[in-house]
Amino acid sequence: MTHPLVDQLRFARSELVRGLDSVTEEEGIRRFGPINSISWIVGHLAYQEQTFWIERRGLPILVPGLHDLVGFRQPASTPPLDEMWSAWRTITAAADPVLDALTIDDLEAHLTVNGQPTRESVGTMLRRTIGHYWFHNGEAQAIRQLLDHTDLPQFVGNIGKEAPYRRE
Repeated sequence: MTHPLVDQLRFARSELVRGLDSVTEEEGIRRFGPINSISWIVGHLAYQEQTFWIERRGLPILVPGLHDLVGFRQPASTPPLDEMWSAWRTITAAADPVLDALTIDDLEAHLTVNGQPTRESVGTMLRRTIGHYWFHNGEAQAIRQLLDHTDLPQFVGNIGKEAPYRRE
């Protein structure tokens, strides 16, 4: 059975998708001052998942160039929204089998990158990813408000049905 934290990540992902439904390409690349664009947010979350669940496991990079375009501490960018959604879908689909296979022992382990253990356990990386989604979910909704969108989704959605608490 999939670990409950993986269910929480999937729920956070689904809330991102739900929260950005109907955002156009033009809106997706718009920036308001120093605030990230929605397209950057989508690509940035894809980048993190690719780094954590693909690259750090020694699997082939699926979307080259994401680090330079939307990676941590990189300059602001406004990549095409449809390209970032495509990258996100490709990466999350490839990450899902990795996440589905995680055991409690795996979550407590540290990956080895270039011969060095990661500073965080896999479980902490998973929690970081969940929090990262919620951080950017909120940011994306603020951007939608600046775009004068109305009738925005209510957060948090149907967590009781889609990702309720269950024992580890």
